[in-house]
Amino acid sequence: MSRKEQDIKRLIASQCHIGTKQLHFDLKRYVSHRSDNGSYILNLEETWQHIKLAARVIAAIEQPQDVMVVSSRPIGQRAVIKFAHYTQASSTRSARWTPGTLTNQSNSASGKFQEPQLLIVTDPHLDRQAIVEASYVNIPVIALCNSDTPLQFVDIPIPVGNRETKSISMVYWLLAREVKILRGELRQDEEWDVLVDLFYHKEITNDQLGITDNQVKQEAEGEDHEQQAEGEKADKDW
Repeated sequence: MSRKEQDIKRLIASQCHIGTKQLHFDLKRYVSHRSDNGSYILNLEETWQHIKLAARVIAAIEQPQDVMVVSSRPIGQRAVIKFAHYTQASSTRSARWTPGTLTNQSNSASGKFQEPQLLIVTDPHLDRQAIVEASYVNIPVIALCNSDTPLQFVDIPIPVGNRETKSISMVYWLLAREVKILRGELRQDEEWDVLVDLFYHKEITNDQLGITDNQVKQEAEGEDHEQQAEGEKADKDW
């Protein structure tokens, strides 16, 4: 089995081909058909080819840290951080985008102003502010795009269902592997020893943290008492 066939199977297993029930005209060329439940099915051949294309663009950037990766979607935040780690790119510190990160030079003193040469976003709907700012300063944009995504200001779309952590993680994993191959850090026939599971978003429950329901209830009641006391103090001062 060729490496391309293996990658296509990985994309299918991660449900990267399942889009939404809405279709934007810009993504029509990347859709193969519509499923029985009304969801649009993305063409994984296009997805694979665009991952290869995006990897070439990323590898062509001389300084890896000049590539900026963002995700306002929480389920993609871990994948973004892992991708940045393995490709030496830069990533946002949280899921919240700070307005003016690419355009407001007065933020230089605080370290929030950045001047990347390439921007990668996880969801053009939620990362709209970052894409618009990139368009103001002529920064090319690579974006993971679902079937309902407009492609305004997006230079290289990667058609993929970006509503699940497993599909987002798989695309970032494949993208990171291709970048490492193009940079000569991996051979074409070499298996990458990093598991895609490390890119998955994980929900930590109270049980895993060792916190009981009674403790959560007590903390909530304590916060309510504090807020009530502050309100009574403010009324008294007034």
